[in-house]
Amino acid sequence: MSPDDGFIEPAYGDHSLVDVLPAVGRALGVTVDGAPPDRLGLPPAPGYVVFLLDGLGHQLLAAHADDAPFLHSLLQGSTPATAGVPSTTATSLTSLGTGLMPGAHGVVGFTTRIPGTDDLLNALFWSKSVDPEAWQPHPTYFARLQAAGVQVTVVNKREFASSGLTSASSRGVDFVGADRVGERLVAAQAASATGPSLAYLYDGDLDWTGHRYGVDSAQWRAQLTAIDLAAEQLRDALDLSTRLLVVADHGMVDATPESRIDVDETPGLREGVVVLGGEARFRHVYCRSGAVADVHDAWREHLGDRASVLTRDEALARGWFGQVDSEVLPRIGDVVAAAHRDHVILSSADFPYESRLIGMHGSLTPVEMLVPVLVA
Repeated sequence: MSPDDGFIEPAYGDHSLVDVLPAVGRALGVTVDGAPPDRLGLPPAPGYVVFLLDGLGHQLLAAHADDAPFLHSLLQGSTPATAGVPSTTATSLTSLGTGLMPGAHGVVGFTTRIPGTDDLLNALFWSKSVDPEAWQPHPTYFARLQAAGVQVTVVNKREFASSGLTSASSRGVDFVGADRVGERLVAAQAASATGPSLAYLYDGDLDWTGHRYGVDSAQWRAQLTAIDLAAEQLRDALDLSTRLLVVADHGMVDATPESRIDVDETPGLREGVVVLGGEARFRHVYCRSGAVADVHDAWREHLGDRASVLTRDEALARGWFGQVDSEVLPRIGDVVAAAHRDHVILSSADFPYESRLIGMHGSLTPVEMLVPVLVA
């Protein structure tokens, strides 16, 4: 933990989302060239089902024993991992799927500048002008495991089959479209029939609910209960020799009306800024040539203790993105602002929809960064 801001620094190469699939490979008894040691201590098994629950941070699960009795029961004896930076879905899913740090795989935020342009790539919806295999050119760890002899299957909603994010994070293996819980259970069973096997399942409903209603809402708790039941049903449907590994991509915090800062209503915060990217809890700020120092100083002075405002070089020195490839470097803001506590940095002009959200994520607070690693 960083002492000045209470942040959790990413534990790349030790206990992070980057380390999940390499650990699964070791547990399956499969050798992948260059695979790091298993830092997660996963038990050996002929098959693994990795179930990623979008938005279910470790601390959120720990605080809701009554709403998620099955998943909460798995917390005992487990050690949480960290998300990467920023703690957002596109970055986390690509870190998990490639086994690479954000600075290597290049999906360094929800929205990031396309180098050489003033346009943003939205990594969830993607842009048809950007080839995901050029943006993220490395083979996925799913594909590397399959090349090493593992039967690998990605199970996700049909609409995601040809998305840019799917290509960046999990290309090179079989994709099974499954929009309903029953379809997902059957697909996981089929994918685990012959070992060594790995099935990867994704559920985004809790994250959607948190964004809309907040994590301190009856709707969020009801959705958590539904997902807890689905996870227990999945465990029951699998062969006893197959391990279920439940992880998440980030946690979430609720923004109050008092915690909201609008860049477009704050004099001076737009001066020297060419493009604003990232998201409300983690802003990438792209500056006019020669303006970086002034932008940094203005943002730091105005935000004060509500955010950590760093230059790109300062963020790199703290290891937030891991080792950064040269082609990825200009995708990172010249200045980055990571929100403290429950603050959010909005732009009513560029991202009007964010003002309608309650639950948000992206920064380095413990509730956002710590994710469960649960074995059943």
